[in-house]
This record gives sequence, C-alpha cells and structure tokens, in this order.
Amino acid sequence: MTRLEEKLARIRAGQYRRSDFVIADAKDGDMGSGVTATAPHRGKDGSWSRYRTRAEFLDQIAEIVAQDVVDIMLVSASNLELLQERGVFANSRVKPAIRANDATDCWGGVRHQRYTRAPSRPHRTASLPRIMHGGLDPDPTKPVTGTDLGLYSMTFVNDVEMDLAAGEAFAAFREDAARNGFKYFLEVFNPNVDCGLDRAAAAEFVNDNILRVLGGVTKADRPQFLKIPFNGPAALEELASFDPDLVVGVLGGGAGTTRDTFELIAQTERYGGRLALFGRKINLAESQTTIVAMMRRVAEGDIAPDEAVRAYHATLKTLGITPTRSLEDDLVITEEPLKHAAQRLAA
Repeated sequence: MTRLEEKLARIRAGQYRRSDFVIADAKDGDMGSGVTATAPHRGKDGSWSRYRTRAEFLDQIAEIVAQDVVDIMLVSASNLELLQERGVFANSRVKPAIRANDATDCWGGVRHQRYTRAPSRPHRTASLPRIMHGGLDPDPTKPVTGTDLGLYSMTFVNDVEMDLAAGEAFAAFREDAARNGFKYFLEVFNPNVDCGLDRAAAAEFVNDNILRVLGGVTKADRPQFLKIPFNGPAALEELASFDPDLVVGVLGGGAGTTRDTFELIAQTERYGGRLALFGRKINLAESQTTIVAMMRRVAEGDIAPDEAVRAYHATLKTLGITPTRSLEDDLVITEEPLKHAAQRLAA
C-alpha cells in the first residue's frame, strides 16, 4: 500500500491521527494554462526574467517527490509519462495522480483568455487506458505503468442546463473509470460566475450539490476523497461531519501570503478536513521544499501558523534567498474565509 492508502484506511476506520493529514502538491497547471504553469524562475535575490522551462519544472517535481513529505503528486498525463520514464516514482511512497479532466473554468492560466467569464463547461483531454497502461486496451490484468488515480473536477453554476451537462459528463467519466479500474478524487469548485448567491449561500449550494451528485453513486464508483474550497468553518464542519465515509479536503486557491498557506492547513485540520491539495501556494513559494516541510509540521500540530511563517523566513535567510514579502507582510492573513475563522477563534 502507498502511504496515501494507509492514511485513508485509518481515516475511514475512525483511527485518524494528525500525522494522517494528507498533503498533495498540485503540479497540473499545464492543463489549464501554458508557459506560466511552471512559475517564475527566480534568482536568490528574488528577481526573475522568465518562467521555468518544462525540464526545470520536472526537476522541481522530482525534488519534492524525493523529499518524501507530500503524499500525492498531481501532474498532467504528459508530464507523468516523462517522470515515470525517469524513474521518479520508483520505490517512492508518494502516490502519482493525474488531472483526469480539464473543464473550461480550469483554463484561467491561459494568457489573454476570456474562457472563465462564461459558466464552466465539461471537457476531458486525458485517456485513462493510455495513462494506466500506455495503450488503449483496458485489460485490468496489465501492469499499471502510469497511475490508477486521478482528479476529476466539477463546477455547479445554479443553471439547470449547465449543471445537467456537468452531471452527465461526470457519469460518463465514472463509467470510463470503472471499465479501466481507475480511481479518482472529486474536486468541486464554487460557482465560477455570478449566480445570485452570497458567500454563505454558495457554500451551502456547493455542499448540497456534492451530496446530491453522489447520492446515486454506489461504493464501487465513489471518489477516494473530496477536494473543495475552504468556505469557512461552518461549511467545512457540516460536510466533513455529515458522512464518515466521505474524506473531505481543501484546495489552495490563490498564492496568498505564507501565513495564508499555513493558516489554511491548520484551520482545515481543526474543522474536520483531512487533506490539503495546494498548487500555487507551493509552486510560487521561494523554496518549495521548505514550505512543504513547514506545511507538514503545521498539519501535525508541531508548530503554530504564525511561528511557521517566522521559521520559514529564518530558513530562507539561511539559504540566502530573498523573500517576496517582508516577514511583517507575510504574517498577515489576507484570504477572507481564513480571516473570519481566525476572528472566530480569537473571540
């Protein structure tokens, strides 16, 4: 079993301990953008004039896998192919996963795009049998040469035709996954367009739609876990406590400050989340391996979020790396749901 499988088994059995908190690195940005997906190639002084090349991006992924702190490495199918050829996951307990679909609201990283102004529409590029076995024959007896785990994302927009299409595409994906013995985890975003809901209502809308869309799905076809936005303590607690068989995690959203990163980990764990899958919060960090190591310490309760920010900056100084923000600025919580949750705790 991979470390991920062991953790999920303990969580579902009611034996969760803080060391079981799952951390995933989302390096699948090329599925929704292009050159910018790799993040800036920064000098130690903080300056940059170009984005990383694909080869440099793959080297960074390999470094994080070798660090052996994250439990999942999420990448595109094309990059997984190259990483597997390099043997990056050989003898590793880090589980590789691919983005199994790329709906239109994920295309926000394309420069000069207008796609994300429209309601999300389902779309899939990756081929499951190719990803698993390198061929189109879905023979489950063949060894898995890529991975048997992927991320499927959905966005409900409170429009019957759009949400019906999203549900039908999800059903087609589940049938494809079942044919190929492919497992998945489900990501559900907040509505990507204005649909007449304030923040609290949108959180309830998302929770209800998750349970609705899974209501007709039996155990064999259910997701390994959920990945949702952090819409505040009440929304997370509601979903996490509703069904012990549903393991709920959060997505990272924007880059934010380093305090945002650590605060999101701490608050997710506190309010019943058991997983964090961060993309930009890791990919845009001054030192990715350092921030990942600190994320693990925060998740396990070894260090408080504000202390982790100070420790992160101290490590950057030791490494001779100029931080993007001053320590004072980096200690600020900037993301609204996190601000409100912190104020609730302080009250």
